[in-house]
Amino acid sequence: MHALNALFWKAVSDCLLPAVGMSLPAEEESDTSKDDPWPELEKAEKLARGAALKWASGVFYRPDQLQRLGHYCKRETQRMASIESRLKSVVHSYLEGVGLGLGQLCSALEDVRTVCHTMKEVRQDWQNTTAGFKNLERFRELVSEHMRLTTVMHHLPQVILVPQVVEETQQLIESRQLLEAHSKLMQLECWRDNTLYQMHHSGGLDPESKEVIMCHFSRVEQLSDALAKEIWDIVGHALNFVKQDPAVFVTAVRIIEREEKTDHLIQDDQNQHQLLLPGRPKNWRQKFFKVIEEIISVQFHVTYLDIKGLGLANHLESLQNHIMNNLTIVKHLMVQCCPPEYDIFSTFVLLHQKYLSRHLQDIVSWDLSKNEVFTILNWTLNVYHSPEMLGHPDLFPEVDAMNLEPLLSKEVLQKLENKYVSEVRASMSEWMQKALEAEVNDWFRDQEPDEDHEGYYQSSLPVIIMQILSENIHLASMICSSLTEQLLVMALNELEIFLRR
Repeated sequence: MHALNALFWKAVSDCLLPAVGMSLPAEEESDTSKDDPWPELEKAEKLARGAALKWASGVFYRPDQLQRLGHYCKRETQRMASIESRLKSVVHSYLEGVGLGLGQLCSALEDVRTVCHTMKEVRQDWQNTTAGFKNLERFRELVSEHMRLTTVMHHLPQVILVPQVVEETQQLIESRQLLEAHSKLMQLECWRDNTLYQMHHSGGLDPESKEVIMCHFSRVEQLSDALAKEIWDIVGHALNFVKQDPAVFVTAVRIIEREEKTDHLIQDDQNQHQLLLPGRPKNWRQKFFKVIEEIISVQFHVTYLDIKGLGLANHLESLQNHIMNNLTIVKHLMVQCCPPEYDIFSTFVLLHQKYLSRHLQDIVSWDLSKNEVFTILNWTLNVYHSPEMLGHPDLFPEVDAMNLEPLLSKEVLQKLENKYVSEVRASMSEWMQKALEAEVNDWFRDQEPDEDHEGYYQSSLPVIIMQILSENIHLASMICSSLTEQLLVMALNELEIFLRR
């Protein structure tokens, strides 16, 4: 029986291991650990042999199952044949791809060799012609000189006419024909700028050439300044011109708008050509609003000596009339002379508000009397927003007095109210003391005191005291409720002090 089992396992090994390609000669098996360069292959072979024996021991567990051994051998032989066929197909396909790749590499190598050879020839040709390129430097200089001379010849008629046009422009400015003068000025500037552009494009605008051009057109800048002086003089008297001769003011605005458009165009060209033109940008529109701001600010230049005492009320009344007159002229006349984007009426309102607020803050910083403080408070809180001034129906709806910011901050107004109450308290206390002393003197006279219709002695002091208190409270009520409350509290305190006396 033991011999039969040994024969059985030998047969299984001989039949199954060749089917999975794992059989090795006995002599190779003994030396595999020494000569095999692939130890992983040996390990895989041992694992496969072990797996095959395990599988065979499970299938052929009993000797009577050996009759199916031929069937298993045949099946494994067919599977091995299929695997070998697929392996051969894969290897053949792989070898064909390798052959194709090698052919393409050989072709690319030939192309690279050809390109290298061509580059060597080009390098040799270029080195041989370097001396010839150096001889072209003189030719390049001649071409550049020719282009500069061509530019000069092209602009020569304009260059010759420059002095004549300058004189004509000067005469037009002096006669205040500003539109015509500005057209001539723009023509001169165009000639100068075109000359600079042409020289710049031809590569001949060196510092020396630019200095020559600018020297020839030097009077153009002087004419521009002279024209600007005339325009700012008109803008500075804009309120008078829009009443008397609006065409003059409209001319000035048209010239300003022309220059504004020219600034934008030249700015775009400068970004493209990287050439800075002289005198640009002029920014005349910004200058227009600065001049307007200056003529408004001048109205508020005054010192304390000019408005001391009753002069403050007269000064504020003069400001009121002047501001209302200005805003009326701007709304009904100047708005029609300016482009809509100027928003000239709102500009005047805001500038008057700005400088009037600064002016009142300066006045408040002075040492004001009680009456002057009352005048400031009344004018700021009541008159400024009243229908007599910014609340005037003629200015609505462009000016909404309710939406305007206060001329003085709450802190400043509170200080003024406190100062007014303090001044009134001091004045009232002094007056009450004098009235009380006079009353005492009256009672100690040699003659009897006054009597009423019933024959009782009477004194007019209570009536006088109450009248003074009532008058001061009434004045405070004309300004604001907070001041009235403060004066009421102060009057009660002073009355209590007086009664103790």
